[in-house]
Amino acid sequence: MTKVTRTSVLFVCMGNICRSPTAEGVFRHLVAEADLADAIRVDSAGTHAYHVGEPPDRRASEAALRRGFTMSDIRARRVTDSDFEEFDFIIAMDRANAAALEERAPEQHRSKLRLFLEFSQRNEAEVPDPYYGGTAGFENVLDLVEDASRGLLEMLSTQIR
Repeated sequence: MTKVTRTSVLFVCMGNICRSPTAEGVFRHLVAEADLADAIRVDSAGTHAYHVGEPPDRRASEAALRRGFTMSDIRARRVTDSDFEEFDFIIAMDRANAAALEERAPEQHRSKLRLFLEFSQRNEAEVPDPYYGGTAGFENVLDLVEDASRGLLEMLSTQIR
């Protein structure tokens, strides 16, 4: 009999309308495909409260949908103090948001903080913010997120089974 341990992942960007909901949507899809939805909880949040309650950016949603990922049920929220306790992995899209999380995280939970592209095969360190750019920026974010999501899922799969 296989032992399955439940784990949880929180993806974080600044406003929770572009990068982190994209990561949530893509990773949730891959987790479901791997039949691990009961073992891995996935969520996203922002370090700032600019867009609380709003759906993901239309351009991010459209780009994701073209690749078969849905984000229609995601609504922006801000990181809460309880997130540091509740999540096993708190994954920032870039160094600025990682620094904001580190500053806010209680000491005993700082080991949960990671940069998303640590799980990628690419040589890039950060998922760039596509908000002020065009369609190509959202496609680039998806390329990076898909790659890092596969790496993260591979790592978690070995830990939970």
